Amino acid sequence: MNIRKFLAPKKVNLTKIRPDYTGKISTVDEIRSDMENDLKALYDLHYLMYAENKRALLIILQGIDASGKDGTAKYLFGGFNPQGCRLYSFKKPSEAELEHDFLWRTHRVMPARGGITIFNRSYYEEITTVKVHPEYLLHQNLPEEILNDPDIFKKRIKHINAFEKMLFQNGMHILKFFLHISKEEQRIRLQERLDDPTKHWKFSLADIEERKLWNNYMRAFENMLEQTHTPYAPWYIIPADKKWFRNYLVARIVVSTLSSLKMSFPKANVEKGLKIP
Repeated sequence: MNIRKFLAPKKVNLTKIRPDYTGKISTVDEIRSDMENDLKALYDLHYLMYAENKRALLIILQGIDASGKDGTAKYLFGGFNPQGCRLYSFKKPSEAELEHDFLWRTHRVMPARGGITIFNRSYYEEITTVKVHPEYLLHQNLPEEILNDPDIFKKRIKHINAFEKMLFQNGMHILKFFLHISKEEQRIRLQERLDDPTKHWKFSLADIEERKLWNNYMRAFENMLEQTHTPYAPWYIIPADKKWFRNYLVARIVVSTLSSLKMSFPKANVEKGLKIP
């Protein structure tokens, strides 16, 4: 599987990218052993990174409602050492978070050296969801000249790119995954939540209203992918209609990235041949 083909192109048109794509793989049974090997490789590579204690990995999961962010995070956790891995889900900002800049609530929970952090949503909500719902800006206690700035989202994009560059230049590697599902697949998943009493907590009537804004969200996502895809913090567009392929592809990209870092175990700072009494 050539993972580079899933990198975001310079010009993104999500209507031309198949959300049900699985390449030459027809069923999960064909790659089950590969998936098991990838999870083992994730554990070993994470163990090495934790021991080396020089780098960190940030994984960002973005996508429309029901695109599979929770499921992807759960799958990845099956391969990481829980001691050095954290997951943060970013929903509506709290009052305390609104008293700070839009990057504050994410910056304060970035992974330490040797650690891996997964963001379920992130600061990218500020140039997608907030762009679709500009009325959300009214709750951010911004000065009038900033609130009314027609370039507010362009400036936020620049802040994000600069922020990620700073993180990268301090030893943090960033992988960003846009989970791309079809509108029909979203309808099926939302209906499953409505029909299953154990998933009612995941369902909101607001989900139905948000579906009416599908095209607005797609345009916001396309702009996000085009403007914030960089060599130091790349975006991968993951076909996510098939959950098993989504999981397989994301894990494979993480394995490939960690394998390329040329990490090594620290050497013991003791005399050779020392015996424990």
